[in-house]
Amino acid sequence: MMAASLLRRDKKATAAHLKADLNRTDNSAAVRQLQELLDVVLNPEKPAADTEALDWCKCLIAGGEGFEEFCKTVRSYDNATLCGLVWTANFVAYRCRTCGISPCMSLCAECFNNGDHTGHDFNMFRSQAGGACDCGDSNVMRESGFCRRHRLRTGENIPSIPRDLLLMSEMVLPRFILCIIQYLRDGYVEPDSSTERDLQKVLQQLEPQISFLEELTKMGGAMRTVLTKILTNQQTFKELSMGQEENLYAKKNYDKYLSALKNSGLVSVEEKAQGATADVSVGAEGGAGAMALLGNENCFEEDQDAGQSVGQRKRVKLSSSTKDPCIIESLKHKCFLEELLFWTIKYEFPQKMVTFLLNMLPDQDYKITFTKTFVQHYAFIMKTLMKSHESDTMSNRIVHISVQLFSNEELARRVTEECHLLDIMVTVLLYMMESCLIKSELQDEENNRHVVVNCSEPLLKNNTYWPLVSDFINILSHQSVAKKFMEDHSLVMLWMSFVSFFQGMNLNKRELNEHVEFESQTYYAAFAAELEACAQPMWGLLTHCKVKETQEYTKTVVRYCLETLQIWFDAIGFIDEPAPNQVTFHLPLHRYYAMFLSKGVKCQGLDLDCLLPDQEMLMKIMVHPLQIQACLSEIHSNMWVRNGLQIKGQAMTYVQSHFCNSMIDPDIYLLQVRFIQTTSSQVFLRDCVLYSEQERPMLEGALTFLVILTSLRIHLGMTDDEILRAEMVSQLCMNDRTHSALLDLIPENPNPKSGIVPGSCSFEQMLSGVADFKAPVFEPGGSMQQGMYTPKAEVWEKEFDPIMVVLRTVYRRDVQSAMDRYSAFLKQSGIHTGNPWPPYKERTQLHPCYKGLIKLLHCKTLHIVIFTLLYKIWMDHQNMSEHVLCMVLYLIELGLDNQVQDNKEDGEPCIEEHCHDSWFPGTNLLSNLHHVINFVRVRVPETAPEVKKEAPPSTSTEASSYGQNSRRLTGNWRENLREAQVFSLVAERRRKFQEIINRSNSEAQVVRPKSSSTRWVPPGTPPQLVTEILEIRESMLSLLIKLHQKLSSKQNSLSASWLDDTDTSHHAHGDGITAIERILTKAAARSCQIKRSIQDICGKVCPPVPPKKNSPTDKKAMDKEERRQRARERQQKLLAEFASRQKSFMETAMDVVLGHRCKSTEAKNLPTSDDEHIYPADTCGVAHDVRLTLMQRFFKDSSCLQSVSIGWDGGVYVQTCGHTLHIDCHKSYMESLRNDQVLQGFSVDKGEFTCPLCRQFANSVLPCRPGRSTEAGTWHTPTNKKMCMLVKEVEDLQEKLGLFPTESNLSKEMELVIKDIKNTTQKKYMDYGKNPGSPDNDFLFMYSVARTNLELELVHRGGNLCSGGASAAAKRSCLNQLFHVLAMHMRLYSIDSAYNPWSKLTQITQSREAELSSDAQQPEVPMLFRDVPSLLIIFVLTMPQPLRKEHFTCVVKMLYNLQFIQALAALSTKFSPEERQAWSTSGALMKNTANSEKSFEALLSHIISELSKDKTAYNHNSEETSMLSSSVWSPQSIEFSLQQFCLPFLRLSCLLQHHLYGDNLTGCLEEEEFSSLATCLGLQSSAPQPPNNTRSASYLEWTVSAFDLVAQWCTEVTGLSQLQAEQSLTLLVQDPQWAAPRLLQLPDNYNIIFQYYHRKACTVCKKVPKDPALCLVCGAFVCLKGVCCKHQGICECVLHSQHCGAATGIFLLINASVIIIIRGHRFCLWGSVYLDAHGEEDRDLRRGKPLFLCEERYRVLEQQWVSHTFDHINKRWGPHYNGL
Repeated sequence: MMAASLLRRDKKATAAHLKADLNRTDNSAAVRQLQELLDVVLNPEKPAADTEALDWCKCLIAGGEGFEEFCKTVRSYDNATLCGLVWTANFVAYRCRTCGISPCMSLCAECFNNGDHTGHDFNMFRSQAGGACDCGDSNVMRESGFCRRHRLRTGENIPSIPRDLLLMSEMVLPRFILCIIQYLRDGYVEPDSSTERDLQKVLQQLEPQISFLEELTKMGGAMRTVLTKILTNQQTFKELSMGQEENLYAKKNYDKYLSALKNSGLVSVEEKAQGATADVSVGAEGGAGAMALLGNENCFEEDQDAGQSVGQRKRVKLSSSTKDPCIIESLKHKCFLEELLFWTIKYEFPQKMVTFLLNMLPDQDYKITFTKTFVQHYAFIMKTLMKSHESDTMSNRIVHISVQLFSNEELARRVTEECHLLDIMVTVLLYMMESCLIKSELQDEENNRHVVVNCSEPLLKNNTYWPLVSDFINILSHQSVAKKFMEDHSLVMLWMSFVSFFQGMNLNKRELNEHVEFESQTYYAAFAAELEACAQPMWGLLTHCKVKETQEYTKTVVRYCLETLQIWFDAIGFIDEPAPNQVTFHLPLHRYYAMFLSKGVKCQGLDLDCLLPDQEMLMKIMVHPLQIQACLSEIHSNMWVRNGLQIKGQAMTYVQSHFCNSMIDPDIYLLQVRFIQTTSSQVFLRDCVLYSEQERPMLEGALTFLVILTSLRIHLGMTDDEILRAEMVSQLCMNDRTHSALLDLIPENPNPKSGIVPGSCSFEQMLSGVADFKAPVFEPGGSMQQGMYTPKAEVWEKEFDPIMVVLRTVYRRDVQSAMDRYSAFLKQSGIHTGNPWPPYKERTQLHPCYKGLIKLLHCKTLHIVIFTLLYKIWMDHQNMSEHVLCMVLYLIELGLDNQVQDNKEDGEPCIEEHCHDSWFPGTNLLSNLHHVINFVRVRVPETAPEVKKEAPPSTSTEASSYGQNSRRLTGNWRENLREAQVFSLVAERRRKFQEIINRSNSEAQVVRPKSSSTRWVPPGTPPQLVTEILEIRESMLSLLIKLHQKLSSKQNSLSASWLDDTDTSHHAHGDGITAIERILTKAAARSCQIKRSIQDICGKVCPPVPPKKNSPTDKKAMDKEERRQRARERQQKLLAEFASRQKSFMETAMDVVLGHRCKSTEAKNLPTSDDEHIYPADTCGVAHDVRLTLMQRFFKDSSCLQSVSIGWDGGVYVQTCGHTLHIDCHKSYMESLRNDQVLQGFSVDKGEFTCPLCRQFANSVLPCRPGRSTEAGTWHTPTNKKMCMLVKEVEDLQEKLGLFPTESNLSKEMELVIKDIKNTTQKKYMDYGKNPGSPDNDFLFMYSVARTNLELELVHRGGNLCSGGASAAAKRSCLNQLFHVLAMHMRLYSIDSAYNPWSKLTQITQSREAELSSDAQQPEVPMLFRDVPSLLIIFVLTMPQPLRKEHFTCVVKMLYNLQFIQALAALSTKFSPEERQAWSTSGALMKNTANSEKSFEALLSHIISELSKDKTAYNHNSEETSMLSSSVWSPQSIEFSLQQFCLPFLRLSCLLQHHLYGDNLTGCLEEEEFSSLATCLGLQSSAPQPPNNTRSASYLEWTVSAFDLVAQWCTEVTGLSQLQAEQSLTLLVQDPQWAAPRLLQLPDNYNIIFQYYHRKACTVCKKVPKDPALCLVCGAFVCLKGVCCKHQGICECVLHSQHCGAATGIFLLINASVIIIIRGHRFCLWGSVYLDAHGEEDRDLRRGKPLFLCEERYRVLEQQWVSHTFDHINKRWGPHYNGL
């Protein structure tokens, strides 16, 4: 009962007391006390959620001090040299290929940034499955890459740990771990009997306990050592695991554990009992050693001959003679670690447990024990994985663990030796696949004994097998392990039987009648399985077979491969011919054989013959790959079309870049080997080519295949570097490629792109050798190009290899694309202008072993085929195409280039060859070329034209009969063969194969009589065959020369002396004519006899060929010209129609660009650390807001609203594409859009549409007033009226009330436009008055629209008018029309004459002090506080339109006066009191001079004295100003600042004048801008003054005494009683100068932004957003799509875009590096402004390469923002439904 008393006491005191007791030498009492205490505290019958136990443990472990301090103390003894930081999925980590030894190496961000990886090949990645940091582990990475912290071997200088520090931990933790294990035992229920949720519940309750363990692991090395001891100590486990005898609960708990263990072996217990009696041994199916089946669910044990139950497939049961019984037995546990792992697996790898187990890995002893435990549980893991419903998550967690263990070569080797890792892995994989085997239907469907995996099983469909396969690939990458694997023959055999499960999977049967109903997509699973489970391990093994010493390994693999193949042939019942109409693309055994064969010959110096089987086996091996090649042709000829699209998908995947080197390349290599070896079966060739004449595509396919077969050298002697170069060239020739696309398109083997193989060229070096880099550019349409690589000129000239391109294209169009690019290059470089033929490329030398391939080119059969085809092409046979001729010539040329060395015939008699002696005497191509063939005997049906003997055969009948003749050649030869009774198995086999490929055994099946329209003659009724003899009298040479004439359409195209010109260089590129010339030249050069024959033939007169009409190219050119002419005429006509235009499209858009302008021209920097900020206080929008609110406090509202412009923070910008159409047409157009359902990007209901001419986006139309031109003359006539007259007239014009226009179409439209404009604007940007909705508000809004548009045009012109002329923005501007619309509306509000600012501008009013003093009404805004450009626009818009130009000029002049005085007043506030005094006195002297009204000194002094009357105006900030302006004001500096102050007003007036009257804007230098604008506006009559002595004051023109007027304006200011000095000062000092708007300045390296922002918490919800985004206008950090920051159903980005940009937002998505634009209710992906070193974007940071800012792109973005062209330039808009 002592424990009870302890429990009542304070925990800390108890702990301290116990610790002291335990430290004594005799501590048995204390130990007992502690154990009793723990029995009570850690009682597993208490609910796990009770935290009391955890608190006790913390206190006890800390031994009386606080737990935090204890942690710190322990950490100070941390001696770990590894980082070992464990992360979970989605964590951002780094991988450096330069530093990694294992390809799986990864680093946490901290270690990466603290290490030096400059110039390395590294990338950042988002972890898929989780991982751990390898920094400090020299088994996985090179030490040079360690970070600063782990480079110093910290372990050495750390003091050893005091014994008593961890004493309590050693006592308490075993009990704590046991307690967790007991909870886990207790909570577990088999998943089938319970729901998954129960398991989750148990885990949730244990969360705090497991987290506590995790915390302990993070305390460093000292604590990990203690934990390792506890977890691996077998004694502790024995004592604690069963619990004490008398404890009933513990006993029950232990029984639960035992029953859970029972089924943990591969074979469950009951099954073992049965297995003993009913085990059927099936040798062939699974090879020698697979074992019994998993579970016993739906599998029955019966003898092989027992009937198969209907509706349930029989799963095949295999013998269990595996070597290692321990794999099959149930698990037995010896320590806590083992049981913990067991439960971790049972509970399907909970993340917390995984992290805990991995956190312990830096401890070496633990690492070894844990790895062994993991291997021991491997089979159990597989079992659990297969049952799991969450196999994806579980797979990730498994790999998370295994990759940490198996990437380490030392560890992998050790476990292989001590724990039979390889046996276990192969057995487990075999076992796993056995759960989904079905009977193969290949070949002999009924009696087939082979089993294959079923691709529609979830196991394959969901890639459930990948964690196990990836572990296997991982350990095979270690040389020591791979060698062990290949030395162990039984293992290799076992593995081959595993591979044979995939041999022939996913069989396709050709549909001949109906289209298949359901297209299965299982082929994805099949290709993935072959690549991952068969090919990847194969490549892994091949990397270790590179030197002579490893010959034995290759021999072993080849031997077992052939054995397994033989077993397979027997099992499927294959003798000598494939079953018709079936194809499987999966022959992994063939490919293993091919690749090891190739490697053996290439790298290990093995002789080909020692690896080859006998002839018969070789023939068998060849058949299936050949069938695939034939089927490829059939599929592309649409013969499999009824099988649906998926069969095309398979044909494409088979040659696709990730698969080609494991599939099509080995297949072709096998066929090449077979031809090298066997001369006797060359008949196949002819069959291959001739059967297919039924279909031109088939013939072309067959010929192309022949060419590939004879010219491909990938496995026949090319070095790895040459292969890489050829692959690269072929990809680049198809299209320009980005760097990453190229990396992806080039097969990984034999050239791994990562990690440089010593002695070979690196990818980059090779790339720079064959390609030029094209920097990323912009096209005018705004689409952004990535950085691309394009082939160098010499590559096109010398290395373009069409054969390689054909082999590597997934889509046929890529071949065409390569040819088009090739011909474009030839045209451009002037080598050849017509349509070139694919160039012939010299081949690499054959490896000596493969010399036999040449014999294929020198066999009579091939020569007969060539002769026949040449003859038919010459005769224009209907099935011949240019492609056929091209391939035939290619074959001839290959034959000429590859001569057979010894012309002695081989010893073995050449049976088939002798049958053709009647055709050609020998086998050498050179001698056969000039052999003349006089007569050919053919067998044709009676119906053929030759049989009717009456008429002599004309050319056409000759051609057609010849066609049938050659088709019958085969039959003919077959007859001979039978008569001769010479029989050979091989030949017979060939014959059958040929018949099968012919798809029917009827003799007449291939004949196609010309008359009949049906494709096939029904095989039932063969017509009688007759033997005919044709006279030909041609040789191959003569046919070539005749073809040359035919192609060049000239007689005597080759003169007899032609050959003397020996220069052949110009023959390399060109069309068919060049190709023939090249062949003839080569032949003549190699034999004098041929040279003579050529001269003879050329000398004879050739038969006449009907002359062709006008050559096609000329005709094409003429057509083109004509078409162009017509197009031009059409265009003219259209334009004429549009001249009667009435209406112009425009787009109104909210705009805030102006509001973002700042004082400084430098862009603000984006903050990338916590101590940088952006202060928005200095932007234009803020300044205007402050001003308006100040005014509204003191002055009358209506007057306030006339003294400023709004729209800085959200005005309306109107722009047009400049196209016009009639009002009615527009209505009907909108109607048609409404009915059109397939709209994207804009909503018609909101009035949006695209311009029918240029498809630009628009949302309103702007009426154009018809007939403007007539009145223009009267507008412009200048008059010589006096200024005062004009002033008066202007006043009268303003008095005229707005006449309400008569209701007309036009006026209706105008009202609609205003409605559109208001609809575009958000409410808050319209109501600035105190009483919303008042006319004053409207009035302000109207003229602000005009102001916004003028200001923006200025911004687009670069902020000044120096450039003059029309700018790009001017094209889109429609200010003239807009002004008419606005004017019409403004006239509805007349200005009350009493308050009309005009009078205050031009007259000295009598004192109205009486009014001012009455406090009831707030005063009006003083003239000096008013915004002059706003007044200009108000005047222009409120006067009757059209306004005469003289009146406009008058208004401008009057307003200039006011602007100038404002400038002086503002300036005077900047002086120090002394300076003010001095200027005042000096100016006062000038007051009386003649021109005093036009001198700034006089006016300045007058203003100073007037404003000084009120004491407050100046004295407020005298101290500050003197501090600020240390510089002294000279007359020049004053003049300069006055000009700067007045310039904005002049610019706006000038633009307005330009739009209203069409005056030209003249360009000028920046320094002359002021005077040239003044001249343009008519402020001065004379020519502009030279810039250096321009005097702004000289443009003043007063109608009344200047000084009185100024005094009056000043009194308005000084008379304001309530205004404090500082406020009146702020209102006086307005500064109209603003720099152009800029986006934020971004850092050069993207990583800086990423590292700071991707983990930054959101300011609103305080969480780290899943998709963080940055506003590039103001730098705000927002959550994209974050539900956390939703406000009234609108997500944060959309909200921010409304506040910051009046619904235009530019956001950088941190995790994707791309920019999105939000415009109103739509958004689009703009692209990225960060590119990698190869000029490519990296969207979503998938590749994780370092990214750098692309200044050009960023400028374009800014340009589009400022000029509001997002809508026009970006095409892909979509609605965002407020969800961003």
